[in-house]
Amino acid sequence: MISIFVLEDDFLQQGRIEKAIEDSLQKNKWPYKRISVFDKAEQLLNVVREIDCQQVFFLDIELKTEERKGFEVARKIREQHQNAIIVFVTTHSEFMPLTFQYLISALDFIDKSLDEEAFNKRIESVLEYAVAKSQKTGYEQDTFVFDSPRTHFQVPFDEILFFETSSTVHKVCLYTYNHRIEFYASIADVVKRDDRLFQCHRSFVINPANVIKIDKGERLVYFRNDMTCFVSRMKLKELLKRCGKKE
Repeated sequence: MISIFVLEDDFLQQGRIEKAIEDSLQKNKWPYKRISVFDKAEQLLNVVREIDCQQVFFLDIELKTEERKGFEVARKIREQHQNAIIVFVTTHSEFMPLTFQYLISALDFIDKSLDEEAFNKRIESVLEYAVAKSQKTGYEQDTFVFDSPRTHFQVPFDEILFFETSSTVHKVCLYTYNHRIEFYASIADVVKRDDRLFQCHRSFVINPANVIKIDKGERLVYFRNDMTCFVSRMKLKELLKRCGKKE
């Protein structure tokens, strides 16, 4: 499944791109998670800090007279999501060589001056590639999904180590093998999302499948890379049982 993001500060172009996307998805009956449209770079980047399914970005290059703002946004996306599909929808095709300078690896440049038929076909081609890539790379594997009015992400369940109450009010941090994700939620919200998770402490929820050691004396749970979290005295016995450890 794919998630689609559009960054365009011209209202008419926003509508044109969004309609082309929706028409292609409907015509081909391709499944998708969401379509999100933004006119400000910061709004987009705040959303895509979270891991999602296969992500597709349609970005304008010039935003509010900032000639290369789209390239800066694309570079930040690429730093966080190496497998994201990035496409520029722009009148500045002469900037194409700069994708190498910014280390972006854009899939395509779609010229806004194209007629509607050609424009729509280019959009459809990108989405066809994204859907195929999503299926090939296994984004449909067993995942943990967190969806709320303020947050949406999904990660492979077997990569989850633990969740921890954040120092920021009303937020929780998720630690995986490769990422740290901070999002709006409570520990109580998290533990209810999947029966395989276990709340071992008032501030921690863990994935017992990834526990490699439990120090009963120090009441510490160990994961790979020497990552640890606390376990309360009252939860220790149950955790040992869940992890198949001897008391």
